[in-house]
Amino acid sequence: MTILTSPMSGVRLTFYGVRGSTPCDAARYERYGGNTSCVALEAPGHDPVIFDLGTGLREYGDIVTEQFRAELEGNRLATPYRSTVLLTHLHWDHIMGLPFFTPAFRPDAVIDVYGPRQEGGSLLEVFTGVMSPPYFPITPVQLGGTVTFRDVGEDDFAINGSKVRARWVRHTDPTLGYRIELEGTSVAYLSDHGPGCAPDDSDDFIPKGVLELCDGADVLMHDAQHTSLEYETKRHFGHSTIEYAVHVAQEAGVRHLVLFHHCPTHGDDAVDEMLERARDLASRGSGSLEVSAAAEGHVLPVVPR
Repeated sequence: MTILTSPMSGVRLTFYGVRGSTPCDAARYERYGGNTSCVALEAPGHDPVIFDLGTGLREYGDIVTEQFRAELEGNRLATPYRSTVLLTHLHWDHIMGLPFFTPAFRPDAVIDVYGPRQEGGSLLEVFTGVMSPPYFPITPVQLGGTVTFRDVGEDDFAINGSKVRARWVRHTDPTLGYRIELEGTSVAYLSDHGPGCAPDDSDDFIPKGVLELCDGADVLMHDAQHTSLEYETKRHFGHSTIEYAVHVAQEAGVRHLVLFHHCPTHGDDAVDEMLERARDLASRGSGSLEVSAAAEGHVLPVVPR
C-alpha cells in the first residue's frame, strides 16, 4: 500500500480498507486491497474523521504513529492525537481494527466514536461485549487514550467545524449511513446497505433517508458488493448491486460514485469488470456521473461544486 503523506491542500479522502465481510490476502487482491472498511476524511485545520474501524485502521494508525515519532525525533512539540469516528454498525469487519489502532494507546489521544444506537444497551456496553475476554484480551476502556462512545440514530450534529447527518439504512442489523459537509464539500458514506433487507420494498426503491444522505453529494461511497446475478441468491445479505449503487447516485444527483465494500470472492479482475459495468450504466443516464472503485492507498481530493 502506498499512502500519500505530503501536506494537504483541501479536503481529501484516503482509502485504507475497502473490502467487505472478511479481510483477504492473496495476489488477486493486490490492486484493490484486502483490508476491511476504513476511510479517512482530512482537511487542513480540522481533526480527521474516520469512517468505520475495519482492518484498514491498523495501516492508518501506523502512519499516524510514524508522524508522531518524526515530531519527537525532530525535537518538535508532538501534536496531541484527536479524531472522530463515524461507525456504521458493529459487524466484525467494521470494528476489528480498533484494538490494533496504535494512536488509541497514546495517553494524549482523544477519540470520539459515533455509532448506531443499540437495543441491548449503550454503544459502549454492546461494543465491550465483543472486545473483551475471551474474545479479545482487553476492553475499550483499557486503551491508553480517551475513547468515548456516542449513541446515534436519525440525528444531525456538528463535529469540529463540520455538519454530520446520520440516517438508518437497510442492513441485517442496526446500521447507519452518514453524510458530512466540510469546507464547502459534501461526502456520503453508505458502506453496508441493501434493498433486500426490506422484502416489501421493490429492488429499485430508494428510502427517503438514503436520498437525504446522498442529495447532491460531491462523493458517494456506496455498497456495491454484488453483481445482479449474485444478488438473486444473496439479497438477504444486506448488500447492494452495482446497478443499485448507480441508481442511487443518479437519482440523488451525485457527482462521483465510489464503488465500495468489495466482496471477498471478487479479485482485482472481477472488480474491474464491475467497474466497467457501472461506468457503462452511468453513461446511459442524463447526468455526468463519474464512477470509480475504491482501492487501498488511493487518495481522492474532494472538490466542491
